[in-house]
Amino acid sequence: MADSSKQAYVYLAYGVSFLLNVTSERAGVGAGVLLRAIEPLDGIELMDGTRGTIHRADLGRGPGRLTRALKVDLRQDGLDMCSARSPLWLAETARKTGPIGKSLRIGLTQGADRLLRFYERGNEHISGPRRLLKE
Repeated sequence: MADSSKQAYVYLAYGVSFLLNVTSERAGVGAGVLLRAIEPLDGIELMDGTRGTIHRADLGRGPGRLTRALKVDLRQDGLDMCSARSPLWLAETARKTGPIGKSLRIGLTQGADRLLRFYERGNEHISGPRRLLKE
């Protein structure tokens, strides 16, 4: 099994959408990063067929849309997210990333005032209400 500090953690939320987290601690410690959105750079036609949208920014904006666009479900739970041999992995982009902003998290009550949501400022693919963004 892969190092638990970089595994995919996939679960079904509210019986509707699969959500994808990257675990960030050793096995037995509940900590991870929810992937809230993607900026499609490759495979857009495949994602578009999955999502059925005409707006490119909407293909992966939001955690449920992200998993539908990438066809993520429980079969990817536990995959090593840092191995290029894995069918689901994180990689560096050749595109230069803009400044990183941080904001309040979405959908939480406990610790809701903590700025633990990170995003690329000005990117149209960011999910959630714009009022939360601290440009």
